[in-house]
Amino acid sequence: MNEPRYRRVLLKISGEGLCKENGVGFDMAELTTIARQIAEVAALGVQVAVVIGGGNFIRGETLAKSGEIQRSTADYMGMLATVINAMALQDVLEHLGCPTRVASALNVIQVAEPFIRRKVLRHLEKGRVVVLAAGVGNPFFTTDTCAALRATELQAEVLLKATKVDGVYDSDPKKNPHAVCYSELTYRQVLTDNLRVMDMTAISLAMESKIPVVVFNVKKPGNIMRVIAGEPIGTRITYAPNHGQEVSRRLVAERIS
Repeated sequence: MNEPRYRRVLLKISGEGLCKENGVGFDMAELTTIARQIAEVAALGVQVAVVIGGGNFIRGETLAKSGEIQRSTADYMGMLATVINAMALQDVLEHLGCPTRVASALNVIQVAEPFIRRKVLRHLEKGRVVVLAAGVGNPFFTTDTCAALRATELQAEVLLKATKVDGVYDSDPKKNPHAVCYSELTYRQVLTDNLRVMDMTAISLAMESKIPVVVFNVKKPGNIMRVIAGEPIGTRITYAPNHGQEVSRRLVAERIS
């Protein structure tokens, strides 16, 4: 590939990205595919920090709905699930020859070092992938918000939001075969139209920090590399004050055909 467009990126991967559709836990083929893509990007000299979710094990908000388990407790359980995912991703990456560290916002020093900004930056500068676990370390905040926060702290050039669909749609593509996929959006339009690609706190923080967000399909092998190379895939969300609310939109391939 040509010269990478970005030198330091924050990659957000959901827990569901590590398993099959509607699955739970790990699917080693899925985990290895993602790890291999990350390792290939890191081998080019791109500094990669990964924020990982825990939804393949526990979603705090969902768990707390019954009322027996408090939301705070459920969220902490979800944070521990992200530590499990981070440990698994670390081992697979290192099996592929990619040096990796896990930094946790919760104190679990037996399995991960604490998140210390300067130390994480040093790892990145040394070419190590850093997997950031346990979200922000507090309940009621999503891992999407963590991703926006860490991207800001670590001065990442872009926040890559890895999903199971091709980008941001105007409606659910699983329910609406005529759903339209945007190629570009502004932060303001995401907030105004309540598009929910990320939670509102995450988008607001990215907007304030002026960090571009690229939403793309990680289930297509090679897409992480394509995004790093600057190929126009997925949906790019930026602070574009001169463009107002006008954005370009791309029809999904099924509509075009």
